[in-house]
Amino acid sequence: MSKPTVHDIAREAGVSLATVDRVLNERAGVREVTVKRVREAVSRLGYVRDISAANLARQRRYRFAFLLPDTPSQFLKVLQDAIDEAALGLKLDRCEIQVLRVPVSDPVALVNVFRRLERIAVDGVAVMGNETPMMRDLIARLKARRMAVVALITDQPNSERDHFIGIDNMAAGRTAAVLMGRFAGPRRGSVAVVVNSMQARDMVERRIGFDQVLSEQFPGLTALPTVEGRDDHEVTARVIAQCLDSHADVVGIYCAGAGLRGVSQVVAERGLAGRQVVVGHDLTPHSRAALEAGTIDAIINQNAGHLARSAARVLKAQCDGVGVIASQEKIRIEIVIKENLP
Repeated sequence: MSKPTVHDIAREAGVSLATVDRVLNERAGVREVTVKRVREAVSRLGYVRDISAANLARQRRYRFAFLLPDTPSQFLKVLQDAIDEAALGLKLDRCEIQVLRVPVSDPVALVNVFRRLERIAVDGVAVMGNETPMMRDLIARLKARRMAVVALITDQPNSERDHFIGIDNMAAGRTAAVLMGRFAGPRRGSVAVVVNSMQARDMVERRIGFDQVLSEQFPGLTALPTVEGRDDHEVTARVIAQCLDSHADVVGIYCAGAGLRGVSQVVAERGLAGRQVVVGHDLTPHSRAALEAGTIDAIINQNAGHLARSAARVLKAQCDGVGVIASQEKIRIEIVIKENLP
């Protein structure tokens, strides 16, 4: 049996081909009762639209923007490289991707970037940023202009974003606690915890997950109050050094975000490699070298290439009005140690 066509839909609904085209492409100018009749005909016939063919016929192109914090984080450099690589492959799907770096502590600059996106009328935006009322409102402005929006790495669940692309950060924190407890073994004492900023949801969720497992499974270890490294490895080195000076019983350090260079610097300078358990996030040139040198013990990684490709696929799916394959877009937690470095 041949597949139903738009001609079959028009005949079944008793409308013109032009009307079917308007309804399928969600264009204005069709009465609601007619829209309902066309959609019912589509359902009865089991019509499945070939989005790729339709877009090719219309020469449809997609313009996506990735907003990343403007920090010296090596992971963000790895992520930008992955986005650039994904963009090359997506050219065949008529997707154009640009990366915009946004100062994390400059609200005026943030607003200006979003206004720029509104002027150039991109089709979709992947946003990585702190969860704030301003960010929530800026995302709402994009959605009001019918742009697809995904939250990248750190979620924005209280906004109108369409999807979240990243690992389960609560589970990542729980994983970090298990690694910390297993590596620490019978040792008892404190664990220093450093994050980028407690305004970032991914940092908060990792901290919550870490505390849950540490208290449940490793009562001999006590997590100290969070210190912030502000996405700066020099600041991170300073606050970790102060933490070690103030707490003689520290047996481990959990670096929940950027700043691992600062942590490993302090560990190396104080000769603590092998004596302090260090667990961090994201495989970068530095974290790889630190694993090989033994100044850190384990890395919890999320594949940057998967993040970039998944964000682009989901944005395109949102633009086309089709569903996503949940298993394909699930970003998995990877545990990397010296012995399994890729």
